[in-house]
Amino acid sequence: MSFGPVKRAFKYRFYPTASQAAELSRTFGCVRKVYNLALQARTEAWTLRRQRVSYNATSAMLTEWKKTRDLAFLAEVSCVPLQQTLRHLQTAFTSFWGGRTRYPRFKSRKKSRASAEYTCSAFRFRDGVVTLAKMTEPLDIVWSRPLPEGAAPSRVTVSRDAAGRWFVSLLCEDPGVTALPTVGSAVGIDAGLDDLLTLSTGEKISNPRHERCERKRLAKAQRALCRKQKGSRNRDKARVEVARIHARISDRRQDYLHKITTRLVRENQTLVIEDLTVSNMVRNRRLARAISDAGWRQFRTMLEYKTAWYGREVIIVDRWFPSSRLRSACGELAAAMPLSVRTWTCVCGAAHDRDVNAARNILTAGLAESVCGADVRPQRNTPGGQSVTKQKTLRREP
Repeated sequence: MSFGPVKRAFKYRFYPTASQAAELSRTFGCVRKVYNLALQARTEAWTLRRQRVSYNATSAMLTEWKKTRDLAFLAEVSCVPLQQTLRHLQTAFTSFWGGRTRYPRFKSRKKSRASAEYTCSAFRFRDGVVTLAKMTEPLDIVWSRPLPEGAAPSRVTVSRDAAGRWFVSLLCEDPGVTALPTVGSAVGIDAGLDDLLTLSTGEKISNPRHERCERKRLAKAQRALCRKQKGSRNRDKARVEVARIHARISDRRQDYLHKITTRLVRENQTLVIEDLTVSNMVRNRRLARAISDAGWRQFRTMLEYKTAWYGREVIIVDRWFPSSRLRSACGELAAAMPLSVRTWTCVCGAAHDRDVNAARNILTAGLAESVCGADVRPQRNTPGGQSVTKQKTLRREP
């Protein structure tokens, strides 16, 4: 398997001066304004004339906007982030036309992410010092980890989160990311709530429930926010406090998932997981908070790109595969399996743990799909092939 250089984004926190913060805040506002103007122009062109507006056309519009009296402030910031946001809009429309995403939405001053992207022509990187366009002083970056030796960033993204923290992300090639030595192990992974992950080996990875640990503090901060008068400075302070708690929860969850996924990818050649529809599962009002706190979608995303980096394989089992109802020892398919049933003894005499049994079935189904191309779905007629559960003779109750 050919393995080319991998581009990675290294994210660091930095502390801007007052002038840098003001300049970046203006840039964020201009980026948002240009994005909304271009989206409005493209929407009107399609609604009124059924005409698709290209990136080049919106770039020409940007030049004209800078010449008007109302939008002359767009010329006061670097032009590169403004051009980049037009490219991002073009990518959003391309994904929409391809049926992969919904129609692009307007950016909000309060809710949208505040960020600006700079290409090589708009920043200078020398001896570990980053200086952006329109700035005379370099950024005060906290280098929590070193960049790869000899790395030359091709893109710099500056952002500010809701908690008021500033971050800079440097995109560069990482020669240290190489394919790991091949191992013969494979593992099935079942996601849960009591235990975050259950492996086919019988190991269970605990769910730290980061949001639940901060729930009292978060509720107290949100009550304080509700008491503040809208538009006041005290309300802004209270909003930042709530955002800081959310940021702490998110950081802890992300760190925990990074450690788990890195370990699983290093120890196993093949990893098999279920295709969970988290967006539908969170509609359950009783479990939505716990499911969101578990971070299943984030876990899958990390697993997929890390397996691509290190020469591993991840197999996604169909969401309709009855991993919990199928007995891994004898292949019998139960008619129902309520969530309250955690352990049971099969008619064949084998004792089963619900989550371990599901993980083993997921592993078997994923390997069968990889080897013989079976369709990993429950027992029903499928045009793509025979279901894996049909490849075993199912035992009946006497």
